[in-house]
Amino acid sequence: MDQLSDRVAALDSSERQRLLERVRARRAERPRGAEGRGRLRFSLFFFGTGEGREIEDHYRLVFDCARFADENGFEAVWVPERHFDVFGAPYPSPAVLVAALAAATRRLQVRAGSVVVPLHDPVRVAEDWAVVDGISGGRAGLALASGWHANDFVLAPDRFEGRKQALVDDLATIRTLWRGGDITRTDGAGNEVSLRTYPLPRRGELPMWITSSSSEQTWRTGADLGLNVLTGLVEQSVEDVRDRVEMYRESLAAAGREPQAHTVTAMVHTFIGSDLESVREEVRAPLTAYLRAHIGLYEKLVRSADLNLDADKVTDADKDALADIAFTRYFATHGLFGAPEDALEMVHRLVDAGVDEVGCLVDFGLPPSRVLEHLKHLAALKDMADREVPSRTAGPDSGKGAR
Repeated sequence: MDQLSDRVAALDSSERQRLLERVRARRAERPRGAEGRGRLRFSLFFFGTGEGREIEDHYRLVFDCARFADENGFEAVWVPERHFDVFGAPYPSPAVLVAALAAATRRLQVRAGSVVVPLHDPVRVAEDWAVVDGISGGRAGLALASGWHANDFVLAPDRFEGRKQALVDDLATIRTLWRGGDITRTDGAGNEVSLRTYPLPRRGELPMWITSSSSEQTWRTGADLGLNVLTGLVEQSVEDVRDRVEMYRESLAAAGREPQAHTVTAMVHTFIGSDLESVREEVRAPLTAYLRAHIGLYEKLVRSADLNLDADKVTDADKDALADIAFTRYFATHGLFGAPEDALEMVHRLVDAGVDEVGCLVDFGLPPSRVLEHLKHLAALKDMADREVPSRTAGPDSGKGAR
């Protein structure tokens, strides 16, 4: 059968318009209320550097935040997979950390964002996450990434070039094993053997996302494979996300899938306080350092300011000035910052863009005590959004049954 992306591309303008109308109609019919549909679900996301604190302090922050989220109605906690770099240094083994988080929480979904699938044998991925599923009582979920950094592939050097196809192939294996099916492998004696993994998962289907920073093809692949999407605002604007969500849901509908049964999660830098100006000054240094550490993002934000500069001739003084411009733009348009009332407009923008869940990235360089102290303000934003966003995004009767 033709690839879904080819089928969508082959539609003429009238067919695409009819498909878009179907997606929009289904979005308008989306059930709202306690199930979480129709409102923006809030989760916590971790992706911090390993610098500046003892490693146990990093983990203490993750666990303290997860307990808060568990007690205050958040959707999930997400941790990444990172290797061989101080950025993300606390997170080389998401299954181990997520299993511990599962044991420390009661209702919170516990997820990896993301597992770099081509670095691992998919049999071990299925086994590890079945253990997490059992410990959590069916609360596990994971996003899948193909990887991009060649250094990471010292763990699987022969899979780097074909990593995108490896993700597709390994996903099929993980799904087969998760559903209790058998696969064929070659044993140590060279014999073909049929294998089934254990423990058997509690959850019949493992919730899975595909990770895409900005690649439209990855969004289409997610639709092809029936996966949710994990994205972010690091390399794209809310308007870019809106266009990709629309394309993704069109692709799901074209495949005969229910678009609104699939979740779009966006990772967003977050720090909510009592007022906008105090938050601006508190996050200025750590967020600017983050932008400078991510030179690709830094250059995109500067280009968006219409500055005609040769990157090879930029001095340190220029970089300081550009960092200030990048911070100003990112703070205003790419994160959840300020008092709850200030950040609510960004919540509206995310919902209007078709985002279902926001992964609030809280460990981007602020002191742990400040992150923890300010979670109460984030909870207030979540509660405010639960009350206000459905009435903004839906028809006149949509508030019935909402929390």
